[in-house]
Amino acid sequence: MELRDYLKILRRRWLSILVIAAICGGLAALVTALQTPQYASSARLFVSTSQTDDAQLFQGGQFSAQRVKSYADLITSRELADRVIADTGLEIEPGDLSAKVSAQAVLETVNLEITATDPDAHRAQRIAQSYAEQLRDLVRELETPSGQAEAPIKATIVDAASFSEDPVSPQPVRNIGLGVVAGLVLGFGAAVVRELVDTRITSSEDVTAVTDLPMLGAIINDPTAVKTPLLTQIPAHSPRAESFRVLRTNLQFVDVDRNHKVFVVTSALPGEGKTSTAVNLALSLVQGGCRTMLIECDLRRPKAAGRLGLDSAIGVTSILVGRVKAEEAVQIHDDSGLSFIAAGPVPPNPAELLQSHAMAELLRIARDEYDVVLLDAPPLLPVTDAAVLSARADGALLVVSHGTVTREQVRHSLERLEQVDAGVVGIVLNKVPGKGSAYGYGYGYGYAPNKNAEAADHG
Repeated sequence: MELRDYLKILRRRWLSILVIAAICGGLAALVTALQTPQYASSARLFVSTSQTDDAQLFQGGQFSAQRVKSYADLITSRELADRVIADTGLEIEPGDLSAKVSAQAVLETVNLEITATDPDAHRAQRIAQSYAEQLRDLVRELETPSGQAEAPIKATIVDAASFSEDPVSPQPVRNIGLGVVAGLVLGFGAAVVRELVDTRITSSEDVTAVTDLPMLGAIINDPTAVKTPLLTQIPAHSPRAESFRVLRTNLQFVDVDRNHKVFVVTSALPGEGKTSTAVNLALSLVQGGCRTMLIECDLRRPKAAGRLGLDSAIGVTSILVGRVKAEEAVQIHDDSGLSFIAAGPVPPNPAELLQSHAMAELLRIARDEYDVVLLDAPPLLPVTDAAVLSARADGALLVVSHGTVTREQVRHSLERLEQVDAGVVGIVLNKVPGKGSAYGYGYGYGYAPNKNAEAADHG
């Protein structure tokens, strides 16, 4: 992946990254709040020898520096812990007391710093002071040769144990900051993994990653369209109506040198909204002054007639088997003037009927009579009907549902059309979220973007 790919992931997944960062920061704050505050106290000792000659002083300094490391190790000894317990009267096990204390030889010096931590600041001071005093005495005992009264090396307390009411742990700012940083890293990592695993179409960039075909429109998702599925039922200035006008305009400008009239409207899978798109695009074309016919060619699960409130008893299958003539099956949608032919009775052999000579004759008649003919076809991947129709039409519109269909499924759908030498005029991205959508089609120009848009269609 290149840098721009990571930037794209950051732009698309920034909200989830921030949510994970906030959760990690909150967990860090919770853990910090549950921790017992610890207070620290430090005492400092100076290790020296009794030599007075300059050469001996130099050697003595080196000797003292070596000894300091040994004294630091004595801090964790049981002997010293027992002495401190006896001195302070603390009711604690030697091992537990040793865990509270640490010692560090200051680099390039003969100083030894002892630090004690405890939930009680005063007790931490008592422990540190006692350790300094007991270590001083222990060094004197250990370093005094047998039969002599004084040791050649001694430890002197130069800084008594300090006292502070400010706890050294936990550190809320540091802990929460580290939690947030860890959350950002984790969130971005999860976003990258999700981007690599999740191949659903969620943007125009995803479409262009699959095909060079133009994206003719983006239909905004509108949950309220379940009650008002048709353009004739909503205000003409609504974003949903505007999106279909944009689609209508873009369709009219596709390959203007050729006389395209018959278009198949299909999708990769069921439920992507191809019937809703076909019906409303047809209504939009009529509103734009085009003599338009919509033919319901989904002979397996026809739904367009129900959307328009028209009779489905007589239609395409009736024409193809010779029961009625084409003109006798045409219905007019009262609210728009759209000419419509329903699917008719569901046949046992839809694919054979759609590739028959009778179907070719029906398309020829419709082409001669109307400016634009739209064919509402079944999905491409489950059945071959749409591919058969596309081979006889002037082009196909592939409806792609936002967040539902994957790139691979779209790619396979386009391959189905290529196998029959069918032309694809473009892609229609459907069910696009209303907020934060920017697909370059002028949505919201003169209108305030809202949640009203194209409904989820299960046709």
